[in-house]
Amino acid sequence: MGDFGIVFAVLAGALLLVLLLLGAMVVRRFQLRRELGTFDASISTRPGHWTMGICRYQQDSLEFLRLFSVAWIPDKTFVRSDLTIMGWREPEESERARLVPGSVVVQFKHKGEELQIAMKYGAYNGLSAWIEAGPAVGVGVWR
Repeated sequence: MGDFGIVFAVLAGALLLVLLLLGAMVVRRFQLRRELGTFDASISTRPGHWTMGICRYQQDSLEFLRLFSVAWIPDKTFVRSDLTIMGWREPEESERARLVPGSVVVQFKHKGEELQIAMKYGAYNGLSAWIEAGPAVGVGVWR
């Protein structure tokens, strides 16, 4: 095998590796979206920086998993009893290109840290109901 054959084999191997990685990301996303209690969202912990992902309800927490990843471990976990909704707003013009069309930006406080999560309005209704439906402070198992 000449120099051309070695270069071709290396490039073909690299292309195959990239395709396998992309395929794993697509399969992961479809598997996550098939679960009950998941919705598409983007999160911002600092102004102007949005990360696309999927939020997943657990019994006592909300998990955020990055969209462009193969990891099944959540990137961020928000304890249900520590989440406080501060309000929601329409996305600003500069944010619209980075968010899912038709999203609203929900402002939260979690353990004193302010963050924003962009999601569809229907997902916001479900999330606010989930947070408000939790037991009162001092009552229940998880608080």
